[in-house]
Amino acid sequence: MADTLREKKNTKRDIFARVIVDISAEAVDKYFEYRIPEELRDEIKTGTRIRIPFGQGNAQRTGYVVDITDSPDFDREKLKDVSSVIKEAYSVEAGLFELAAFIAKEYGSTYSQALKTVLPVKRRVRKNRRREDPVKAIEELSTVERRGADMGEPDSEKKKISLKALSPNREQEHIIGDLIRRYEKVRTEGKAISEGKRPYIEPSLIHGVTGSGKTLIYIKLIEYMQSLGKKTIVLIPEISLTYQTVSALSSYFGDRISVLHSKLSEGERYEQYEKALNGETDVMIGPRSAIFTAFKDLGLIIIDEEHDRAYHSDMTPRYDAREVARYRAFKEGAMLVMGSATPSMLSYKRALDGKYVLYKLMERAVRGAVLPNVHVTDMRAELEKGNRTIFSDRLHELISDRLKRGEQTMLFLNRRGYAGFVSCRSCGKVIKCPHCDVSLTAHNNWYFDRRTGRREGALLSCHYCGYKTYMPRVCPECGSKYIAAFGVGTQKLESMTRESFPDARILRMDADTTSSKGAHERILSDFAKGKADILIGTQMIVKGHDFPKVTLVGIIAADMSLYASEYDCAERTFELLTQAEGRAGRGDIAGDVVVQTYDPSHYAIVNAVKQDYESFYSQEAEFRRMLGYPPFVNMLSISMSCEDEGLLSEAALGLESALNGAVKASKLPEDTVIIGPVNAGIYKVNDIYRKILYIKHPNHDIIIRIRDSVRTFLRNRSGSDRIRLQYNWE
Repeated sequence: MADTLREKKNTKRDIFARVIVDISAEAVDKYFEYRIPEELRDEIKTGTRIRIPFGQGNAQRTGYVVDITDSPDFDREKLKDVSSVIKEAYSVEAGLFELAAFIAKEYGSTYSQALKTVLPVKRRVRKNRRREDPVKAIEELSTVERRGADMGEPDSEKKKISLKALSPNREQEHIIGDLIRRYEKVRTEGKAISEGKRPYIEPSLIHGVTGSGKTLIYIKLIEYMQSLGKKTIVLIPEISLTYQTVSALSSYFGDRISVLHSKLSEGERYEQYEKALNGETDVMIGPRSAIFTAFKDLGLIIIDEEHDRAYHSDMTPRYDAREVARYRAFKEGAMLVMGSATPSMLSYKRALDGKYVLYKLMERAVRGAVLPNVHVTDMRAELEKGNRTIFSDRLHELISDRLKRGEQTMLFLNRRGYAGFVSCRSCGKVIKCPHCDVSLTAHNNWYFDRRTGRREGALLSCHYCGYKTYMPRVCPECGSKYIAAFGVGTQKLESMTRESFPDARILRMDADTTSSKGAHERILSDFAKGKADILIGTQMIVKGHDFPKVTLVGIIAADMSLYASEYDCAERTFELLTQAEGRAGRGDIAGDVVVQTYDPSHYAIVNAVKQDYESFYSQEAEFRRMLGYPPFVNMLSISMSCEDEGLLSEAALGLESALNGAVKASKLPEDTVIIGPVNAGIYKVNDIYRKILYIKHPNHDIIIRIRDSVRTFLRNRSGSDRIRLQYNWE
């Protein structure tokens, strides 16, 4: 009887934690249960980071509490006790754990990997009075002239403008009003969704030409959310856009905004995260990882330049920040607003299908501003008349004109480095990376050879694994001295521009010049303040930047992305060209764009020149529909990688055979399409070989089921523990 009473007493008293262990192996991708000791009961909540004994040896591991229960699923007598609470860790809202579960299920990662992505700050960092707030640092760099080119006002008076005084035009006013009305209707009527009975508003897509005033719409929506005590996340595709976005919003919202991105130090990230968690900020700005900001009262998620591929994470776990944002908005009853001059094919199709609400802005917001004049130059004709320089006659003439007039020019080339590759003219050998299946890129980084004491040639670098070596004096294959760099990168473009325009002040912005902390902001700030006449760069300079004195944009090689191996290369080319063209003439001075191409008749280039998105979408959609590509089917790519090439090939062929066998045996739907395995576009990276298998099917859930069976199949094969898998939705 006494034992029975004691058991009842213990049953009533004992509380258990369900814990995810901080180990990435799929074998432990599940929760484990631990008893919570009496002395830790008040400290442990959902989201708490703890130390636990794990495995037969009771090794101390880190774990995350995902649930607390008094009814464990396992024999309570066999459960171990939690060892301790990690004091410097924050408890995180349960909603972030839901996001981690979504990422793990949707993108095939382990729960532990997803948690590491969702929890951006793991440990407390000591306060440092000398640590500079990143928002204040940007404000100090930003130009004194506050202009409103993307918000409806010209910059002719060169004075600070109060953004609160800006008035939306008719198109903007309609969109702002309709979005607020829809949100209010959902809030007041309490429209329920099945998971959690929260209000839900359909996602919105704003399709506006470049310079049409999307920023002012964002500002008014953020202001509305502030009036309700709600928080906002503003996603931008790249760190390079942080400068402009913070400059625009800080003059309106003051110290109620924060930024979060990978260039911040651990201490800076911690402080920004802490401000959001404690309700000290209303707006978080940043690239894709900012979607995991721990706001408790999230009301609005804005995705600017929603078409951009930077919203896809190529790191483990792979995820699409747009889909994660869509899920989070759905679960928390927040409004999701996406904007772009060139919406992704998927988002535009969803809008046409009624899954998103579509809004359009067809005029530039600045009074009197018009889309730039676009000049298409056929570089084949330039060669025929003897012009072998990188500048067409038209572009050279217009650059000279802008320099005389004191206006600014942007030159866009989507390849960094000095030259694309180095090869021997005698035997044709291309100098490749010994660890990756790619040619080395020449960089104009001169060095002194210690043995000879002489100044030697350019440095060769691999843009995938970071391998570096020096430019050989002779061909390593045949010994010929006729070895040289071919192709053009941004470094070489800078050198050629200095030769052609020796009096011009030139800045270059690419991955090489922005590797140091604060480099993005310094370059953009100097250009905005007129400290340079010409800005040369890769695609990071054409994404949403707004410089009123830029009246000329030169697109050096418009075809560079047009004939890549990806099925969506035409879409990428159209986006890049349209965005690049949109940088010119955004103020009250007319702009010009020169598009240099070897294929001026391609529909991606023709429609980009006209900034005719609908015509491009119509032609590209027909191509995708006919060949069975997204967004008209679901396509999942399964990347398999291993350092053993033979083992990888055997496993990939075995998987393909098993999947096709399942289709023939009617275990999988007959309309399932299996493509591959094929070598990845770059077959070897850092001594690891890679193969890809593609799965197509109209039904999303069927592909998820196939993916899970793939995992089971490979787990049961010998040597499968050496093969790494990654899944990516196309």
